[in-house]
Amino acid sequence: MSGDSAYPRDLLTDFDIDDPSLSSNFEAVMHELVAKCPVAKSRKGTGYAVINRYKDVRACALDWRTFSSEGGWMLNAPDGNVTILPEDCDPPYHDKWRQVLNPPFSKPSIAKLTDYVREKAATLLDSIATKGECEFVAEFAAKLPGIILFERIFPVPLEDLPQLFDDIDVYSFGPLEERVAAFERVQSYLEDFLRSRHASPPQGDIVDGIVAGVEKDGETCPWEDRVYAALDVVFGGLATTTHAVAASIFHLATHPDIRKDLLDNPHLVDNAVAETVRLYAPVVAPARTVTKSVEIAGVPFEPGDRIALNLAAASRDPDACTNPSKFDLRRDDVVHTAFGVGPHRCLGEHLARLEIKVTIEEFLKRIPDFSLKPGTWPGHTSEQMRSMRDLHLVWPSR
Repeated sequence: MSGDSAYPRDLLTDFDIDDPSLSSNFEAVMHELVAKCPVAKSRKGTGYAVINRYKDVRACALDWRTFSSEGGWMLNAPDGNVTILPEDCDPPYHDKWRQVLNPPFSKPSIAKLTDYVREKAATLLDSIATKGECEFVAEFAAKLPGIILFERIFPVPLEDLPQLFDDIDVYSFGPLEERVAAFERVQSYLEDFLRSRHASPPQGDIVDGIVAGVEKDGETCPWEDRVYAALDVVFGGLATTTHAVAASIFHLATHPDIRKDLLDNPHLVDNAVAETVRLYAPVVAPARTVTKSVEIAGVPFEPGDRIALNLAAASRDPDACTNPSKFDLRRDDVVHTAFGVGPHRCLGEHLARLEIKVTIEEFLKRIPDFSLKPGTWPGHTSEQMRSMRDLHLVWPSR
């Protein structure tokens, strides 16, 4: 069984989530996985299975005792890859870290940032609106999430951001052989940053909580775990949101009927955000480790087996969402797994929703008529995370 002819692998026995051809056949492969292949097997590396249907993905994500995060979110991680917390741990340690990290990302806390996010988005868009064209990822989508995160939630010196962004991008989407070095650079930077904050008076922000640490095995957690928690906030707050923000404008650029509907009915913007997240999930398939003998969709697994929960495919399951391939502004059953399920549900989902919503509103306010630049199509990286690498847009200049 194979997907589109340009993705030649057998999905049942030889699926490879890192195969470059997946990027250009992503939709077709995801739909075929749901329709025909509830469990895909891979022989890559040490081998793994990919769980694809909504019911199974949800059940596995909720059962953290059977499907542990302790083995790390990355499949076939390169030697030297280290933990990020609380992504790579289970309750109760996971829950202690979430108690530290959750407050600034809560729905009420993020709601207070609305005017600020709108101001920053407007400033970025005003700088490009008169040009008649832009490369939207570099000029907006990769900038806004970092500005918000590092000015208001996790304050690091803004002059350090370009190098930090570059290293995060390489770790998230670069060649496997380059990821460890990039990760180590970010880790080293955050280690120094946290040390400097540890030696400074508290500032009343999330960094104070990370520096203080949490209890582990009856004593304060080791220093490296605090660095790993900072890494999770930084990685999660940049690459994933950049993709979702870019995807929202890509969809409107390629679907003028939906764009017109939104212009005529701006109250539907929340539906547009929900459908963007559902169909363009940036986190494709985080890994878990099986801890006991179990069956998933009739397929047996043993302790130590590695699986990936295909959030992107599950969000396209017709058993969870009617007519799942349609971007429907009037859908009343937006059921998806794009932000995860269970203990590891996305820490920054409320911030991501806000940034996507504000982007759509402010972009359409300034540039109601736009399209892809002729002769271009966005480049994607599609592995366990998905990234839109560029998005060239044009519109009538003022």
